[in-house]
Amino acid sequence: MDKLFAISVIIPMYNAEQYIAECLDSLLNQTFQDFEVIIVNDSSNDSSRAIAESYIPKFGERLKIFDNEKNFGQGYSRNNGLRYATGEYVFFMDADDMLLLSGLEKMYAVTKYADKVDVVNLTKYYAWDDVKQNCVLVNPKISISVQELLIENNLKWRIENLLEDKFMWKIWCRLLRRDFLLENEIFFPEDIEFGEDQIWTHGILFCAEKTVHLPYACYLYRRSKNSITLKERNTLQIITVRLGVVINGLKWIDDIIRKNAFLNKNLQLRHEILDHFTRRFYAWILMHANKKSQTEIYGAIKREFGDNFGEYDVLISALCTYATKNQREINNLKKKLNITS
Repeated sequence: MDKLFAISVIIPMYNAEQYIAECLDSLLNQTFQDFEVIIVNDSSNDSSRAIAESYIPKFGERLKIFDNEKNFGQGYSRNNGLRYATGEYVFFMDADDMLLLSGLEKMYAVTKYADKVDVVNLTKYYAWDDVKQNCVLVNPKISISVQELLIENNLKWRIENLLEDKFMWKIWCRLLRRDFLLENEIFFPEDIEFGEDQIWTHGILFCAEKTVHLPYACYLYRRSKNSITLKERNTLQIITVRLGVVINGLKWIDDIIRKNAFLNKNLQLRHEILDHFTRRFYAWILMHANKKSQTEIYGAIKREFGDNFGEYDVLISALCTYATKNQREINNLKKKLNITS
């Protein structure tokens, strides 16, 4: 039987030859050593796997590499890693990021604040680009104090922070009890190309009973991440992909809400949550929607959804109308996000 570890660090990896060594070095030198590393290689076609393999002797039996038979994406890879994990807790990392050397030690220590802590939330992190001197501390405005580090089943507080955009969506911003994820069936959406972190995090928000907040920054997030997939697509394709995220994301989040007795009965709050998610993603759709006419957008989406088009006809029509009538809002959003036509 495999040894059970305190923490399983799960890393989806795709063409990360430039960064995976730094990522693994940061784990190799952790002050806390009761952990395993699970790398899920998502059919990389560079030297990522060979580099990761070279670390197996350094980690001993604590480093395992699993291969997807084809490129399935990060959601599938993370779910796959969770299936192989043996740790009491799991921590999802990106292959191009790093942890401070005391990161795992600090995260695991606060799980002892109470019995069966479900989630340890990181309340701040470091962000940098490839020029490592440009490192900044990111500290979102989360309304907690030292006296409130342990929050037991305060669902109302968590939803208030969600609706006020005070909640951190990053997947690597939390250490999670593995059985909590499995018992609540909180798995990553596998049919969504981007934004799966925000969708999946709703499940954490709604299901956790005991949450601890860590008042330290211990994660180093690399900002120089580019979406080649979207860059190679034209405007109508981008709109279609992003609308698919809205539709599938709404269905995923609503399924989670239905499992929560309080939210399932509170229709107004349920509506506010779904509306908040929709508005966040619609903003990005609108960045591109103003470049095409309503007829062009409508036709492209109809072709993409095919036989299922009628099921989403009202939502799609609303998008097209909204895009046409709100050019001023679109331009303001573009300015705020520093996006040029």
